[in-house]
Amino acid sequence: MTAHPGREADAGTRRGWAAGVVCLGLFMLGMDLTVLNVAVPQLREALDATTAQVQWIVDGYALMLGGSVLAVGAVTDRWGRRRCFVLGVALCGASSVGGALAGEPWQVIASRCGMGAGAALLMPATLGALHHMFPEPELRRRAIAVWAAVGGLGGLSGPVIGGWLVEHASWRAAFWINLPLTAVIITASCLLVPESRAPRSAAFDAVGALLSTAGLLALVWAIIEGPHKGWTSAQVVTGFALAGLILAAFLAWERRARAPMLPLHLLARPGIGVAAAALALMSFALFGALFVLTLYLQGVLGYSPVEAGVRTLPLPAGLAVGAAAAVAVQRHLGIKATVVSGLLVVTLALGVWATTTVQSGYGHCALFQTIAGVGAGLVAAAGTESVMESVPTAQAGLGSAINDATRQVGSALGVAVQGSLLTAVFTARFVEAPAVTATVPEVADAARHSLLSVPDQAGLLPPAERIAVLSAARDAFVDAMTLTATTAAAVVLLTAAAAARWLAPRTAPLPAPHTRPGPLPEAGTPLSD
Repeated sequence: MTAHPGREADAGTRRGWAAGVVCLGLFMLGMDLTVLNVAVPQLREALDATTAQVQWIVDGYALMLGGSVLAVGAVTDRWGRRRCFVLGVALCGASSVGGALAGEPWQVIASRCGMGAGAALLMPATLGALHHMFPEPELRRRAIAVWAAVGGLGGLSGPVIGGWLVEHASWRAAFWINLPLTAVIITASCLLVPESRAPRSAAFDAVGALLSTAGLLALVWAIIEGPHKGWTSAQVVTGFALAGLILAAFLAWERRARAPMLPLHLLARPGIGVAAAALALMSFALFGALFVLTLYLQGVLGYSPVEAGVRTLPLPAGLAVGAAAAVAVQRHLGIKATVVSGLLVVTLALGVWATTTVQSGYGHCALFQTIAGVGAGLVAAAGTESVMESVPTAQAGLGSAINDATRQVGSALGVAVQGSLLTAVFTARFVEAPAVTATVPEVADAARHSLLSVPDQAGLLPPAERIAVLSAARDAFVDAMTLTATTAAAVVLLTAAAAARWLAPRTAPLPAPHTRPGPLPEAGTPLSD
């Protein structure tokens, strides 16, 4: 048969554009997760929202995404990955309009929950579509590395984008920005991205989908509410207990279901179970540290929200470098060594962060972010590759959902646990400082209420007392921050040891790529894997 280099080149270019469209949808998803973080003060004032309402404006998105992504991921293989991707993007866009036009806090909360549901629909479809479009191992590895980098860039760039929009427009612009993105993504998807689905339409496991969604919703809700209501409060304990009971019922059902939504034998594979755990615990450490970092940049180094957002850019930059490097590292050393190496690099970064002092400047902070980003990029790319190569192509959406659900739960848990630890240690050390005990009790009460309320209360004091109180606050915050960093480093180090012990190694490094990309089917052609 005569080769047609021109046609092959065109097919490869078209496939690259299709992958770019899919990754743009993932970028929008990650951006939406964090874009409102720096808009909270303006939004709260404009809508006269309570603290609880502001919390759910920010967290409603993560709740719906983390709670429903596993069930939806199994559906994408059945309904069609491009179809689910387009529907998810459309739901995000429509919900964004509701948020932009909202006049009441509950309307913004409903909008954010709708955006989270759309994100749960499109997120598994992104990785499932890439898994189908790139059957060649080396090209698939590159595509997954780009996917991991873009996903991280979206979430980590959200505060920067949100800060710029708030400064030049208003908090509503953080919703309006999704409309042009939605239009471009949907149009390009219909033109470029091929449809794909599982070859056989198995019976839909409605009971499994319902139980997994209810269990994960209860779990994520309890994690989010823990720092605010108290980890031992009746509501939070009930939430965790309910999540445990429902998820136990889910596992029991999946063991005896004829067509289970989540075949449990998949989780027993080290390439899936151990890799997913590594991704979850890496997310626990990284996103918890990012939450603490933003408070440090504003509360200790004194940057404005926009300035603080810009100064978190070394983290996504390092992540992009790490994800790109993962392709070469995996080729020569295999997935296991790449994941373990990435976890050790993240541990090193957290060790650097744990040496922070009150006198440390932004350079120390940037060094931590860069090292942590590189390590996280290695883990994200190699860990995702491990999960996806361990599932059949027909279950690519489910494999992606396992990957996504564990990372979302890990991220939420990291922010909640590290945030709670930071608050507890800061409050304990700050209220006992001599400069604080010698002032009015309102200063200590402000620390117990919120970390960020201390400067406002200190501003009411005479100059000498104000300086002493703010100095005590910085000392207490840095002490608390270094303790959270040490704790996170210990978690990641133990994860690295577990991955080194149990993660399935590749028997031999893959050879350098020689495969040319094959033709990409027409975008409107339904395909079976």
